[in-house]
Amino acid sequence: MIFGGMTREYSSFDEATFVVVPVPYDLTTTYQAGARNGPAAIIDASCQMELYDEELGVETYREGIHTTEFLEVEADGPFTMIQSIRKNVAEILAYDKIPVILGGEHSITLGAVQALNDKYPSLSVLHLDAHADMRDAYQGTPYSHACVSRRIVERCPVVQVGIRSMSVEEALFMKEQGIPSYSSEFVHENDGWEKEICGRLTDDVYVSIDLDVFDPSIMPAVGTPEPGGIYWKDVTRILREVSESCTIRGFDVVELAPIPGMVAPDFTAAKLIYRIMGYITSQRQP
Repeated sequence: MIFGGMTREYSSFDEATFVVVPVPYDLTTTYQAGARNGPAAIIDASCQMELYDEELGVETYREGIHTTEFLEVEADGPFTMIQSIRKNVAEILAYDKIPVILGGEHSITLGAVQALNDKYPSLSVLHLDAHADMRDAYQGTPYSHACVSRRIVERCPVVQVGIRSMSVEEALFMKEQGIPSYSSEFVHENDGWEKEICGRLTDDVYVSIDLDVFDPSIMPAVGTPEPGGIYWKDVTRILREVSESCTIRGFDVVELAPIPGMVAPDFTAAKLIYRIMGYITSQRQP
């Protein structure tokens, strides 16, 4: 399976700007399962996209998009899986490619961030999500999808957008640590919100998008849909601003739990990934 249905000319590793890594993993999912099927659904939907980006006026695929084999799932638990992802992403970065991780559940983000942070010590993470994911441990492990941002903030700065669900523990921790977290209400009610958020990021950025950041009316196919989310134009607005203000070194899109017979969420995820690629490459042009 090849993202976008690329021909060999535009999908070889040597010539690719982007390397897409499908990670069909959802061991710690706690509500609606199925995120392990997300990568395949995204790639399948991507083959139905028009490869001309109407917003940017370019054919982004000409920059080269390589798709790896699906990453083998580690049965030992989330820590082992995270280490596998870290090793895989580090190998991609050694060739100066931009890693694009397709989830799978959100715990996989930690491995990618670890590898990026090793290469870019000043890295910060833009975390788009409905949930804070700042628990110290959940269901017996500190590497649950519910803990991913807590583990990341132990390594590098995190700025959150779209948050509208958290525990008391998470709320207290975020307040004590002064972690920038912007709710969906902040996005809806404030002019210039995207510039304020970008001002909290460093020059080198990793973007992690849990698809439940979107309102369930347009993205019902997630493990834990939360009402009151943000919309397509909100998400693309912040991502374009980040691409223009910072350097996006890699990104992931996670937590798609496909619903049989409902292809719109799959297609939305695929087009979002392609749009982010376009934002990144448009800033690399001379």
